[in-house]
Amino acid sequence: MNSSFDDARPTGGADRVLSVSDLNKAVAGVLERSFPLAWVSGEISNFTRAASGHWYFSIKDAQAQMRCVMFRGRAQYADFSPREGDRVEVRALLSMYVPRGEVQLNVEAIRRAGQGNLYEAFLRLKEKLAAAGLFDVGRKRPLPRYARRVGVVTSLQAAALRDVLTTLARRAPHISIVIYPAPVQGADAAARLAAALDIANARREVDTLLLCRGGGSIEDLWAFNEEVLAHAIARSELPVVAGVGHETDFTIADFVADVRAPTPTAAAELITAARDECLREVERERQRLDRAMRRMLELRAQQLDSLSRALVSPRERLARQRTALAHLADRMRHALERPLAQRRSRFEMLRLRLARAVPDVASQHERVALLSQRVHTAMSRRAERSAQRLADATAQLELLNPRRTLQRGYAAVLDARGQPLRDPGKLQRGQQVTMHLADGAADVGIGEVQVRLDDTF
Repeated sequence: MNSSFDDARPTGGADRVLSVSDLNKAVAGVLERSFPLAWVSGEISNFTRAASGHWYFSIKDAQAQMRCVMFRGRAQYADFSPREGDRVEVRALLSMYVPRGEVQLNVEAIRRAGQGNLYEAFLRLKEKLAAAGLFDVGRKRPLPRYARRVGVVTSLQAAALRDVLTTLARRAPHISIVIYPAPVQGADAAARLAAALDIANARREVDTLLLCRGGGSIEDLWAFNEEVLAHAIARSELPVVAGVGHETDFTIADFVADVRAPTPTAAAELITAARDECLREVERERQRLDRAMRRMLELRAQQLDSLSRALVSPRERLARQRTALAHLADRMRHALERPLAQRRSRFEMLRLRLARAVPDVASQHERVALLSQRVHTAMSRRAERSAQRLADATAQLELLNPRRTLQRGYAAVLDARGQPLRDPGKLQRGQQVTMHLADGAADVGIGEVQVRLDDTF
C-alpha cells in the first residue's frame, strides 16, 4: 500500500504541502487501482432514492458498515427496489468520494443475498427439463377460442387474484371462474400448487387453467421454479397459462406452460375474448346462419315446386298407367307373335327343302319295273344266245372229241411216259405201250415191228 501511495502522490520536493483535495484524489486513485470489482454482501440500511434517480445506502454486518452509491444508469436495471434490512449482494468498485474524503462502494449491480446460487440452480433445472422435452413446442396445447369456465390457481390473498378477477369481469362477465387456492410462497408452495393443478384436472370443470402470482424477488417467485410444479404443468391435460411476476420475471413455470403471459392481468386477457369481440363474432355467425337458412329454404321451395308439378290426380295417374299397361301388352303380344311367325316361316322353308330332298317313289318304282323288265329281256336274250353258242361249241367239241375218232375204229398209242407215239420208227421190240380204244385201253408189248411207209388204211 505504501508503494502504491508513493506512486500516486504528486511529485515535488519532500517538503511540499498537499491540498486535501489532492490527497483525496491520490487516495481515490490508489483505492480504485488496488481493489478490483468484487461482490460484497451485507444488510441494507439508510436507503435513499434521490430525485436524480441515484441510490444512496449503506451495507453493514455485525462489525462494520460501508457507504454505497448506485447511479441511475445502473439502478434502472435492478430487478427489485431495496428496503431497509434487506440482505443483498453488490458488485462494486472501492473508491473515495473526494469532496468529503469518504471511502465508499461504487455499485454496478445488486441482487438479493443468495440470488447467485438460486440463479445457478434455476439454470441447472432449466437445462434438465429442456433435455427432458418439457419445453418442446410440439407438446404445447392450444387455448380454447372461447373459454366457458376458467380455473385460477393462486393464493386467495394474492393481489394478482384481484387483478385477474377484475380483468375477467370487465372483459368477459359471462365466463365462470373456479378458484383453486394454494400458497404461492413458502416451503411447500410448489407442492401445493402442483396438487391444485392435479385437482383441477381430476375435476374437469374448467376449460383453461391460469397459474398466476404478482411480482417479487427470485426468492419470492422460487415456488414457480420447482421441478414438482413443472411436472404437474406438463402432465396437465387442461391448457395452462402462466402469468407470474412482471414482464422481466421468467420462471420455469413460464417455459413449461402452454402459454406465458408477462403479467397476471395479461394472462386473464389472453384466455378470454372481449365481450364486444364475442358479440361481434356471434353476430357474424348469426348472419352466416341466416344466409344459410335462406339458401336452404329457397332450395327446398324450388324442390317443392318441382314435386308439385310432377304431382297428378289419381284418375289421371290410373289412365296413364292403363295406357302404359296397354302399350306393354301390345309389346308383349308382338314379342310372342314375332318369334312364332319366324318359326312358322322357318318350318315351311324346311318342309319345302325336305320335300325337294325326298325322292319320287312311284316314278322310281315304275322306272325300276321298266329297268327290271329290260334287264329280264336282255338276260333272256343273252341266255338264249349263250345257250346257242354253248350248243354250237358242244357240237364242235363233240366233233373234236377223240372218242368219236376212236369209235370210228381208230386207236391212240401212248408210251410209258404217257406221250403219244406218232412215228412208227420209234417203236421197239419188247416196248410196253398203252393203247386207247373206243371202249377202253390196253397195255400191249411190242413183239415184232414192221414199219410201213404208206399211210393209207
